[in-house]
Amino acid sequence: MALVPFDDRDGFIWWDGKLIPWREAKLHVLSHGLHYGSAVFEGERSYGGNIFKLDAHSERLLNSARVLGYEIPFTREQINKASQEVIKANNLTDAYVRPIAWRGSEQLAVSAQHTKIHLAIACWEWPNLFGADRMKGVRLDIAEWRRPHPQTAPTAAKAAGLYMIGTLSKHKAEDLGFDDALMYTWDGFVGELTGANVFFVQDGKLHTPIPDCFLDGITRRTVMALAKSRGIEVIERHIKPEEMANFSEAFVSGTAAEITPIRQIGELNFEPSRLTETLKDDYEALVQMAPEEVEKRAA
Repeated sequence: MALVPFDDRDGFIWWDGKLIPWREAKLHVLSHGLHYGSAVFEGERSYGGNIFKLDAHSERLLNSARVLGYEIPFTREQINKASQEVIKANNLTDAYVRPIAWRGSEQLAVSAQHTKIHLAIACWEWPNLFGADRMKGVRLDIAEWRRPHPQTAPTAAKAAGLYMIGTLSKHKAEDLGFDDALMYTWDGFVGELTGANVFFVQDGKLHTPIPDCFLDGITRRTVMALAKSRGIEVIERHIKPEEMANFSEAFVSGTAAEITPIRQIGELNFEPSRLTETLKDDYEALVQMAPEEVEKRAA
C-alpha cells in the first residue's frame, strides 16, 4: 500500500487555540523542539466518538511538559475540549489522536527558557498498530538498546527524545523479520516494547514489569484494573530475562497496539490462550462504553 505523507493530507488540526487547515500546520525548521527534543506528546484513540480515557491522557501531557521544565498554556479541560473538536472537525468517530507540545523558535540553544510553548492536536484513521492479523501473535526481537536510568533521562515523561532508541530498535527488528522489539531496562530486567507495555501469564496470574524507568501506560493500568475485576491476581515485579521461559502466555498493551498477543520473543515461543483472549474482549468492550461508565469500571 502506498504511503500517504502526513503533510499531504486534508482536514483540520487544532493549533494553539484554533482549528486550521491540515496543510497549513507548519513550524519553522529552527524550532527548539526539533533540534533539542523538547517536545512531549500523547497517543489516544477515539471509539464511537469518545476518546478513551481522555482526561488521563491530557493530564499526563501536562505533567510530561512539567518534567521537561515548562507549562503548556492550556488547561486540562481546554485540551480535552480541543481534542474532541478536532475529531468532529475531521468527521471521524474511530480515530487515533495525537496531541503534541513543544518549545518554539524564539531561541535555539540548550538554554531556551524564553521560547513560546505551542500545542497542536491532530487525528487520523489508524487501525491497530500490528494490523489485521495481530491475533496470531506478534514476534519480538530483543533490542540492543536499553531503557535509560531515571537519573540519565526524564523517563517519567512521554517525551519525544526518549523514542529515538525505540525507533532504532524497531527498525532493526523489522529488518530481521520481527514485528517489534522487547527492550530491557538499564539494569537488565524485562522492560517494555518500543512503544507499549508487556504482560506475562503464569499459573493463571498476570505478571508485568515495574515501570521504574519507562512509562506506566494508561492502557497498562486499564488492563490491570480489568484483570483485578475478574479476580485475576496482578503481580508487578522485576522480571529477569531468563524467567520468560516459564510463562505460558504473553501480550502487549498500548493505545496503538490495544491488546495484542505475543507469539515469539527472541527464541521463545508463546501460545495465545484463554486469559489473553478474555482481557482482550474485556478491553474491546470497555473502550466502546461512555466515558462515565469507563471510569466506574476501570478508573
